Formats: sequence, C-alpha cells, structure tokens
Amino acid sequence: MKTIGLIGGMSWESSKVYYEYVNQMVKEQLGGSHSAKVVMTSVDFAEIEKLTFQGHWDKIGAIIANEAIKLEKAGADMVLLCTNTIHMVSDYITNSVTIPFYHIAEATGEAIKTKGIRKIALLGTKFTMEKDFYTKILEKTHGLEVVIPKPNEREIIHNIIYQELIHGMFTKASKEQYITIINRMKKAEDSVEGVIFGCTEIPLLVAPSDVAIPTFNTTKIHAQKAVTMALSK
Repeated sequence: MKTIGLIGGMSWESSKVYYEYVNQMVKEQLGGSHSAKVVMTSVDFAEIEKLTFQGHWDKIGAIIANEAIKLEKAGADMVLLCTNTIHMVSDYITNSVTIPFYHIAEATGEAIKTKGIRKIALLGTKFTMEKDFYTKILEKTHGLEVVIPKPNEREIIHNIIYQELIHGMFTKASKEQYITIINRMKKAEDSVEGVIFGCTEIPLLVAPSDVAIPTFNTTKIHAQKAVTMALSK
C-alpha cells in the first residue's frame, strides 16, 4: 500500500473528512483491521484566508509548496490538496515535488463523465466559480459544459462558506438557500443535469437526498482517487 500525503487545514472541518474517507475506503476494499497509510500536514487557515482575499496567490503558492515538500520528505507517495479553491496554486506543488499530485478537478471530471452527464452546475467560493483554474479542466479536458450561478447567488454561496461553513456552522436557513439555487439551476434557464459541490465543506451542509439531481462530492471523489492509486500495483 502506498502512503497518501494530505495538505489540510483549509478548513480543518473538511480535512478531517478526508482522513475519515480514505480510512473507510481502504477498510472497505481490504477488510479486517486495514486502514490507510497517511502523512498529513495542516496549515493555519487564517493566514491562507487573509492572503486569498488580498490576492497574494504567489505567497499562498509558496506556503503550499513547502507543505508538499514536507510530505515528500516524510515518505508520502502522492500529494492531495484538501481544498478546492487553493488548487489555484497547484502548479507550485507540481513544480516542487517529484511524487504525483492528484488535482481535485481532474478526479471530479472523471467521475462526472462516468455518469453520462454533460451539463453541470458548479458551486463553490467565488474564486472557484469565477476563475478558470477549475472550469478549464472540466471543460477542455473532460468536455463538460459548466454553468455557474447568477452573481447574487454566487455572493450568497461564497458568504455562507466563509462566514459559516469553515467555522463549523451548518444552519437550516443556509441549507435552504443552497437548495433553492440548485433547484433554479435545474430548471429550463440552465437545465443542468447535476451539481458539483466544489467546496469541500458544502457536502457537510447539503446531502444528495436534498436535491433532485445527481450531486458530486469533490471531497469523496478526491479521496477515492487517492485510495485507488494507493492500492494499485
């Protein structure tokens, strides 16, 4: 079994789910008392959050690259970044380590294609929804048509993530707002066939059973990719 390297802390609410998923998945596949081999490093999210809103992506990239180097030195056989938004600086990782880096959008695109879905909604932070570091992989590599919410809806989604979800707050009111946005995007104007939960905290708020179209939990998809590679010969 290969060792999975995780860069967490963005936020720790979702990072703990990564650890839970990879261990559950290894146990399901190998049985008995098996668990995943994991090396994890975790950043101070307050620092990352501040730099994000200041637009200092180069500084974030340097921090994340340093964490990836730590993982490689600690014996990790691969690197996963336990967040969607900070994949904006994924090039800093690939340029800093020799072990494989598995991009969350690549794994998500593969999962969507297996379901025969072509038109997909993307929910996440405004950085993930509005910049092209995520959508270009889904569109150019996997041939998907990505639809993002309207500007006012993006504001709602973004604010709930930063004001509530990363702090472990999951309210009924916020859940209903997300469901309303997804239901609107399912209708004639957008006609999306599924929705990507493109922020690792969103699946902690909205369950697949809450909406009438397929949902894609990027945290779970990313973790499954890591386990598949960890158990491959």
